[in-house]
Amino acid sequence: MAGQGARHGYTTGACAAAAAKGAALLLQGQAAVAAVEILLPAGERVTFPLHAQSFDPEQARCFVIKDAGDDPDVTNGCEVWATVQRLSGAEILITGGVGIGRVTKPGLAVPMGQWAINPVPQAMITAALREVFPAGGVQVEISIPDGAERAQRTLNARLGILGGLSILGTTGIVKPISHQAWTDTLEAALDVACACGQRTVVLSTGRTSEMVVQRALAAAGIRLGEEAFIMMGDHVGYALRACARRNITRIILAGQFAKLLKIACCHEQTHVSASRLDLQEVTSWLRAENFPPATIALAAQANTARHLLADSGAAAPALCALISTRAQKFAQSFAPAVEIQVFLAGYDGEVLYFSPTDQLQSRITV
Repeated sequence: MAGQGARHGYTTGACAAAAAKGAALLLQGQAAVAAVEILLPAGERVTFPLHAQSFDPEQARCFVIKDAGDDPDVTNGCEVWATVQRLSGAEILITGGVGIGRVTKPGLAVPMGQWAINPVPQAMITAALREVFPAGGVQVEISIPDGAERAQRTLNARLGILGGLSILGTTGIVKPISHQAWTDTLEAALDVACACGQRTVVLSTGRTSEMVVQRALAAAGIRLGEEAFIMMGDHVGYALRACARRNITRIILAGQFAKLLKIACCHEQTHVSASRLDLQEVTSWLRAENFPPATIALAAQANTARHLLADSGAAAPALCALISTRAQKFAQSFAPAVEIQVFLAGYDGEVLYFSPTDQLQSRITV
């Protein structure tokens, strides 16, 4: 979590708008331009330096370097290029080039078949171009040379964005203390899942637990579309509420022991630093459930949740069931009308708990 003095950055949408305006100025004036100023959706005007400027009477191009501030993501440092040329008439045509993805699945803000340049960035680019060419026709191509490579480190392919990155952003600003990128991705992933007809979704706290549940479902002969598997990270409460709003039928909540323990302890955001208090609470549960004295003593003295699980021996299955059941109860409070199953993935890739395992095939609807 970034501190209060952390430096904010700018979205790919803001960078694309700045590059587009810069290229338009180069085309109009046929002279170098050091930097451009654009208007962000919130009303703030900001300045971006321009790089690698080139121009002739037919077209002009330049790029802006994406700076994500003190909370960098996969796009931090990328070159957002714009190539501008005049069109007859008054239309502004925005297209994607190298490193910009195309949308191949329903449910996203952009229709299938179109470039993955979201509506707010499109509006920002249009406004920036209109500051230079108030009435004339303009075509701008946005590109990110290494966008396809960077996109491999994102969930774009699962969302149906193929071939590169998305041009995103609703405010133009990336705030380090914000979880906006995660929650925006969650919303988009759920929209895609619903649009593809998935009524069961798998919410995972991380990639490891996701891979374990994928293998377990496949071994049971259960086939879910790739859109059904959604990485929620630490945003448990947010993800569950978002599922409830979309009337999802069933949720499989998947995680490893430490994360599920936090959910069982009623943390809707599992990034909190309360491990010691969580273990104290678990100790009280074990006493109430008449667990063996050795297990209770272990919980009271354990350094971490993983330590507790690793040394719990014969009590491990009952411990896993207790934590999973309590996690399910807390999760149910966010989505009362949704059937929720809990999947506990072991640290070595094994299945430690899955409710209800006895009716697994019959209770999951694809």
